[in-house]
Amino acid sequence: MTALLQREIYTRSLFTKPLSHKIHHLLTDRSQSPPRLCNMNSPDLLTTDFPAARRTLRVAMVTETYPPEINGAAMTMGRVVEGLQGRGHAVQLVRPRQSRREQPVHRLLFEEILKPGLPIPHFDSCKIGLPAKQALVRLWAAQRPDIVHVVTEGPLGWSALAAAAKLQLPVSTNFHTNFHSYSEHYGVGWLKKPITDYLRRFHNKAQRTFVPTSTLQDELSNLGLRNLQVVARGVDTQLFNPARRSTELRRAWGAGPNDLVVMYVGRLAAEKNLPAVLQAYSMMRVGQPSAKLVLVGDGPERERLAREYPQAIFAGTRLREHLATHYASADVFLFPSITETYGNVTVEAMASGLAVVAYDYAAAKQHIRHNINGLIAPFDATDDFVKLATALSQDNWRIRAMGAAARVTAEKLDWNCIVAEFEQALFELTVDQTQSSYPINALA
Repeated sequence: MTALLQREIYTRSLFTKPLSHKIHHLLTDRSQSPPRLCNMNSPDLLTTDFPAARRTLRVAMVTETYPPEINGAAMTMGRVVEGLQGRGHAVQLVRPRQSRREQPVHRLLFEEILKPGLPIPHFDSCKIGLPAKQALVRLWAAQRPDIVHVVTEGPLGWSALAAAAKLQLPVSTNFHTNFHSYSEHYGVGWLKKPITDYLRRFHNKAQRTFVPTSTLQDELSNLGLRNLQVVARGVDTQLFNPARRSTELRRAWGAGPNDLVVMYVGRLAAEKNLPAVLQAYSMMRVGQPSAKLVLVGDGPERERLAREYPQAIFAGTRLREHLATHYASADVFLFPSITETYGNVTVEAMASGLAVVAYDYAAAKQHIRHNINGLIAPFDATDDFVKLATALSQDNWRIRAMGAAARVTAEKLDWNCIVAEFEQALFELTVDQTQSSYPINALA
């Protein structure tokens, strides 16, 4: 029996990865019974109940933004990279160097390649990578990844698309930021069409472009983008949790136990439509004079807003536990942006147990059921947004009920499920590659 088992293992080893320690133990420890063998009416056909080897990938991920930078794309990709490694995949991260003294990180299943970059105008906390096609060709020719995933649309991302095409590697992209919509908020609305044309050419070079909602999928499809696939985004419900509510922090804001705290989290910038928040807050104070407005975040508009609205509390940039405590210590979350691809802050507020008022698109459209776990106004309808927020401020019971229902919704958006969905999409692309005329990539 032992000889037959050894023969079968040798045959299997020609097609699979090295055997596990457990199988080796079965061969060397005669006190253990070998795995069950079945004779299927032939002396040469043997089957066992060995588990199938799990397939893993080498993923080259190219991005111009990554933690500790603070934005939705950076946060999302940080989670995805962490999740892929947790599922046994090797990730090579190519990104701009964030500071002169920064050194690349190398550890099991993770390799970091740092490239030169320049600050992005109006987004000083982020860098734009410089072209690096030849460097990427040399890098990936020496050690081919199974797939290249491009997160951002800058020169470094374009170089990654070109390098992947030259090496005939499968490539996917993410659509994270509505840059074509931002142009209208910075006095260069005439750039909207050329930016849209650029984004279309960029993403159509990929075999797949991932978007977070079906609404965005339809919008981009109408703009001529092809091969779009919805892969949702998750939220850390352990970090963002109503249990982090802090009486001490509320006291520091000047809010008593029964006072209303209204919150906004995000960039303090023109594209975020902040006048809608300030208008809504002014109306909410009519019925709730003790209500507080807390603005969490930073940006080019902060100095002006602080001068014009001294009654608002500017909390600045907050991270992880501090950010989660700020969320949970508020009551109502106002999110008036009309330039989002998703809006991670929406689901973070929901996970924190807040009643959210937002427009009927992006994450709010995907996850909020009006008057059940939040309130949604018609897209870009400021008057409706203000009316909904004002009416909600007068009903503490509704605020608590919506916040509790929002938390239940957020608990279903676990990152493990999101990463599994992304992983499956990458697997499908590599399978498509093996069936095309491109060379077959060896798995790691």
